Amino acid sequence: MFPNHAQPLVTAPAETAILALLLTEGPLSRVELARRTGLSSTAITKSARPLIDDGYLHELPPERTAPGAGRPVNPLAVTVDREFFVGVKISADALFVTVCDLRAGMRATAGRSLGEDRSPEAVCGLLCELVGIVLDADPAFRERTRHLGIAVSGDVDRAAGRVRYSVLPGWRDVPLAEAVAKATGLNVTVENDVKALTVAEHWFGEGIGTEYFALVTIGAGIGSGLVVNGQLITGAYGVAGEMGHLSIDPAGPVCHCGQTGCVEAIASSDAIRDAVRDATGDEDLDFDGVVQLARSGNPAARDAFARAGRAIGTGIAILVNLLGPERVVVTGEGLDTYDLFGVHIKDAYAAHCFKAAAKCPLTLRPLPWEEWARGAAILGIQALFP
Repeated sequence: MFPNHAQPLVTAPAETAILALLLTEGPLSRVELARRTGLSSTAITKSARPLIDDGYLHELPPERTAPGAGRPVNPLAVTVDREFFVGVKISADALFVTVCDLRAGMRATAGRSLGEDRSPEAVCGLLCELVGIVLDADPAFRERTRHLGIAVSGDVDRAAGRVRYSVLPGWRDVPLAEAVAKATGLNVTVENDVKALTVAEHWFGEGIGTEYFALVTIGAGIGSGLVVNGQLITGAYGVAGEMGHLSIDPAGPVCHCGQTGCVEAIASSDAIRDAVRDATGDEDLDFDGVVQLARSGNPAARDAFARAGRAIGTGIAILVNLLGPERVVVTGEGLDTYDLFGVHIKDAYAAHCFKAAAKCPLTLRPLPWEEWARGAAILGIQALFP
């Protein structure tokens, strides 16, 4: 198995709890850390000391917690430039690369369209070139970067660093982490792109503080990521939570995965386009043309978006019924056409949620591709933990 992780920075439960809280919700006082973790003040001080000595944490100037309060406290904060992390998003036709600091702030970005050659060798070559460009943006990046995360669609074996199947670049069984690690000298983690984005939103976005959280992406593909008891769910085989491949219509179209009536086979942008091509007989229609038809009132186009919305809403309801998240974030390039199927998503969601599950809100959150690369970088931040 490919050894795709360096040794964690923290291993003791107390250190792990303190660093995790400060990364996502800091700065915090020792008193607040003790309250939030259940540790004693002595344990907080003892556990924080190695992280302070190693430069990962620092004390802020004293402050009073309230007017007239007693002795001022010295909040603990993460030293954001102590270490940096590279993230790469591989999309169907482009690469996006970023360098992030310890609290996932993006410090440098780069992007490049893929050429006609989408082979793993060609994409890895371009990826390593872009990684070099962003690391050269600041001497500190080269000196303090150990981890690189890669986010790619499809079936990813994170532990082995392999892309088992990805329809967008058209890859099967690619040892991506090993190839990139050899070329860059960095510790490489490869993960499904939606799962990486889910981790980013849970740690540093809309999911902060939740124990149960879900993210759904709509657009070229339909994906989802799930957090239960504060942990990303991957399942025994690494593909848990794939809402796009829930089969909801036995009489529906055949999906690229081989099943019939998957949410993705009905609601992806290609599926919507193909449905309108079949209905109109116009084989030259692209997705932008379908959107224009729908917005001008074309019945076939509007019906295709309505079917897509119902499929998405039903799929989200199934996830919510099964796992009960506190909130669901909906994102992806498909939000650009939300006006065409948003009401159908909401109606199907409300119709299929079981009783109180319908209280779970759906939050629309446009996230550009650079944010997906940021999600990949956060895989490196995750690697600091056991």
